[in-house]
Amino acid sequence: MMPFAAGREADVFALDDGRVLRRYRDGSDATREAGVMAYVRDHGFPVPAIHSAEGPEIVMERLDGPTMAQALVAGTFPIPEAASMLADLLRRLHEIPGQSGPETIGHYDFHPENVLLTSRGPVVIDWRNAGDGPADLDTALCALILAQVAIGSIVHDMGEQAGELLDLFLAAAPGDPLSRLDRAVEIRGGQWTMSADEVAALGAAAARVRGER
Repeated sequence: MMPFAAGREADVFALDDGRVLRRYRDGSDATREAGVMAYVRDHGFPVPAIHSAEGPEIVMERLDGPTMAQALVAGTFPIPEAASMLADLLRRLHEIPGQSGPETIGHYDFHPENVLLTSRGPVVIDWRNAGDGPADLDTALCALILAQVAIGSIVHDMGEQAGELLDLFLAAAPGDPLSRLDRAVEIRGGQWTMSADEVAALGAAAARVRGER
């Protein structure tokens, strides 16, 4: 069975018209991710329905529509609308209480590739990094990822569009993401999926988030 979609950490396989299987390549346990998804779904946040989770695999609802990134590249989704949607989704997510303790739920890998524009509205995917934590850190990580694309350290078809999206997103985003930007840089720098060149450019990406050109 060949995957029909793939990210840096997982592959997605079509099972039938209504279900897909997402499998971590490194064999990590996917049940914690599935639990977070079920939790935020119970609070009304738009995520795929989970059918089952065992070992490195999650069987979930198959969704229609492109990713936000694909729609931006195709020119079928306006950048201002995308920025507003990203900010609104984070605001809604951060209103959900944490599963334990006083903090909120964060996605911590939130960007246009992880938002699907479906017939029922935007749906957020890829919850591997999600959990309780500071809301501003979640927003800072989103801004930093957009900045990495904007400066070209992450090669993506969005290219310079990511810079315009970043600026509009920061203007609309909840909280104070700059207060957690240094921590966001530390987290991104420690991710094994990042290349040495990408890590080396994190300082420049953080400067772009701060508006230093």
